[in-house]
Parts: sequence; C-alpha cells; structure tokens
Amino acid sequence: MLNTSCVERPVQPASEADSGELRLDSTLQELSLYDFQVEATDFGIKISQMLETNPLLPGVILTNQGKFVGMISRRRFLEFLSRPFGRELFLKRPVKALYRFAEIETLIFPSNTLIVDAARKSLQRSKELLYEPIVVQVSPQTYTLVDVRELLVAQSNIHELATKLLRQRTQSQLIQTEKLASLGQMVAGVAHEIRNPVTCISGNLGFLSNYSKDIMELLSAYEQIVGPSEKIDALKANIEFDFLQEDWVEIIKSMKASSERLRELVTSLHTFSHMDETHLKEANLHECIDSTLLIMKNRLKYGFKVVKKYGDLPLVKCYSGQLSQVFMNIISNAIDALEEVKGEKGFVPAITIETEVIDTSDGDCVNSELLQNYVLGDRQNSKMLSSASQNGDFSPEIAEKNQNNAWIAIRIADNGPGIPPEIQRRIFETFFTTKPAGKGTGLGLAITHQIVTEKHKGKLNLHSTPGTGTEFEILLPLI
Repeated sequence: MLNTSCVERPVQPASEADSGELRLDSTLQELSLYDFQVEATDFGIKISQMLETNPLLPGVILTNQGKFVGMISRRRFLEFLSRPFGRELFLKRPVKALYRFAEIETLIFPSNTLIVDAARKSLQRSKELLYEPIVVQVSPQTYTLVDVRELLVAQSNIHELATKLLRQRTQSQLIQTEKLASLGQMVAGVAHEIRNPVTCISGNLGFLSNYSKDIMELLSAYEQIVGPSEKIDALKANIEFDFLQEDWVEIIKSMKASSERLRELVTSLHTFSHMDETHLKEANLHECIDSTLLIMKNRLKYGFKVVKKYGDLPLVKCYSGQLSQVFMNIISNAIDALEEVKGEKGFVPAITIETEVIDTSDGDCVNSELLQNYVLGDRQNSKMLSSASQNGDFSPEIAEKNQNNAWIAIRIADNGPGIPPEIQRRIFETFFTTKPAGKGTGLGLAITHQIVTEKHKGKLNLHSTPGTGTEFEILLPLI
C-alpha cells in the first residue's frame, strides 16, 4: 500500500497514444501522461513499490512539500539499487539522499508543446540521457512524465502521416500542373485563332470609317443637286437621318475601342500562356504586368485603385509567361488581403506597382545584421533581405556573380492589414497557407519564390508591417 504522500492521478491509457489519431500538430498532452509523485522525505522503498506495481511507469516525480523538485527515472533508480549495498543505502533512507546521486539534467516541456518538437530536442540530448523520461508541465503545480519510447513512436506516426499527406498533395499538384499546362496550350491556341479575325475586324474598321464619310458626302451632293423633296424629307425623318449621321461616327469609334480591347486581351492571354518556355527571351516587363492586370480586371474593377509607377526599363531576358504567373500570384494575394478591410469607412484599397533599375549596392547584399534586423521586425534596415535568406538557402555565388551588374526591381505593394511576423517567416514554405480549406493550397508563393530565385537567379523580398500594408519586391539580375 502506498504512502499517502505518494500521489497517483488518473493517466491517459497508452493505447490512445497509438490509436493512429495523431495529427501533424499533436501536442504532448495527447500522449500517455504518468502522474506519480513522491515526497523527498519518503523512503526509497516507496519508489520501489510504485515501480513494481506499475511496470509501465517510466519514473516518478519528486516533490518537496508539494512543489516540484525533479524526476527519478526507473532506469536510474534500478541502476543505483543494483550497485553494491545499493538496497541498504537507498531503500531505507529518504528519497532525497538518492536524488543527490541520481540527479540529472531534466528536460521539461509545457503540455502544449508539439510532439515533433519535443522528440527532436529529446534526441539532441547526450547518449547517457537519451532514454530518460521527459517531464511535462500540465499546470503551474502539476508535472507528469512521458516515456521516451512512446514519444518516439508518436513522432514516427506523425512523420508517416506527414509523408502520406505530402505524397497526396504532391500528386494533386502534379495533376493540377498537368491541367494548367493543358489549359495554357489551349489558351495559346484559342488566342491565336481569335487574333486573326480580330485583326481583320480592327483593320477593316478604318476602311469602314472612310467609306461612311464618302457615302455621307455623296448623299449631301445628291441632296444639293436634286433639291427639296417631300418624299426624301419624309424618309429622312422616318430613319432619323440627323441622329444617324452623329451616331454613325460614335458607333465606329466604339467598335474600334472594343476591337482594340479584344486585341489587347488576346495578346495578354498569349503572353500569359507561355509557361512552357525553354529559353530566355527578351521581354518588356511592363507589358507582362499590364497583361496580368488586364486578365485580372474583373477582380480589380470593384473599388480597387491601381497605381502604376513605371521606370525606364530595358528589355529583360526572362521567361515572360512564368513572370506573368509571379505577378498574378502576388497581385491576387494583395486583392485577398484588401478584401478583408475593403468595407471599412473611408478606406480606399490600393495596389501600387513600381519598377526601376537599381545598382548592386541597393540589392545584392544580405548579411547577418540584416537578418537580425528582420527577426526583430526592423523593416527599414531589413529592406533588402531576400526570402532566400529567410529560408536559409541564400547563395553567395549568385551575389558574387552579379556584383558588377544592375538589377531590375519590381515592387508590388498594398495598403492592407499587413502580415504578422510569425507568418512572414513561413510565407514561402510549400503548403503553408492561412486561407481556409478549399481556398488556398499554400503553393502560390512557394512557386513564385521558385520562379524568381531558381529560374531567374533573382530574389524575392518581403516587407510587411501589420496595420500598414505589404510589399513584395522582385529583383531580377540585369546580365
């Protein structure tokens, strides 16, 4: 029978931890928590009895007047008892005597710690401490134990679950990529087929306008030669000839504007569908941006203000279709962010697009000081910190290669709610999204980052202040 100073509370059955119901964000409180406590003044025989009665118990919590002191594991307790005179020395003496010899560095985690984080830190311990149980703090005064074996099994199950989800998402992305490739080919074909009749209509409108002027002049000449006629006056009144003369010109103008709009749209679709490019080709980035804005006009026409501050850019060797996708992803995210605060009184949602050529000193240095400033949230000092540095994959070779070259800077900013710092650090991670299920895949900015940094050897910088707005800065080397 245990002494009353030994506290035994209900524990979660071990079977629940292996039930396969773990999630990627499962925490330690979902594992079996062993809450067995013994006072430092109790004799060691009490621990021996507890361990014998509970063969799965990984150890005991040691307290002093109810306050947490430390932990003695089953392994270390049995190790000391197996030494010469160990049973005589420790079973009949207070537990604190044993703890003076058996005390080790204890790993303590809050109960809301992720299982994967706890397992990683547990494995980072020295070999002597590798199988020591972990202490879990459930409340300010309540401490429990988790068996390391169970922790590692749970981590393995989560890893298997993550692999399965990643495989499913990768498969879904491959299917989506194939659909987009097919759609791109179809759009390119349709755009090509539409372009010919549109060109025909647009070209013939000029002739039609000239012909209408000639006909009007001919009718005027006939009217002067024939003179007044009641029948002709009645016919002119019936067809509203005066209005027809004025409206004819306006109709021609309207048809010209519409055909030009259609021609621009076809050109934009054709530009945007160049996703299968295999070689870098010179392109006008302003045309790429304008094409993207034209395609997205349906989302931008309801209360959004677009401000373009274009600099003098040369033609840039690039994959224009892929850059169009980059612009679309960033602008689409800006629209999503602005729609959250669009209804606020007096607020005018705005997207600003700025382009310029900058030199190396403005865009090609990323050092530890800038990285520290970014972590501390210093937006001004960290302006040129690239996303590649945030993800730990910044390439010094690229910086050295382009140290004598200029960069093209494209900045797309919004005046929305901004991005919290904890999200900024993960924003370019694959599958990371803050959008609800079904509305975001977590791939848009990851693909954007890949296109800029890998395909174009550029950089993608993020500058965001909560409550002020967000700016994405695309830097492309002008080689």
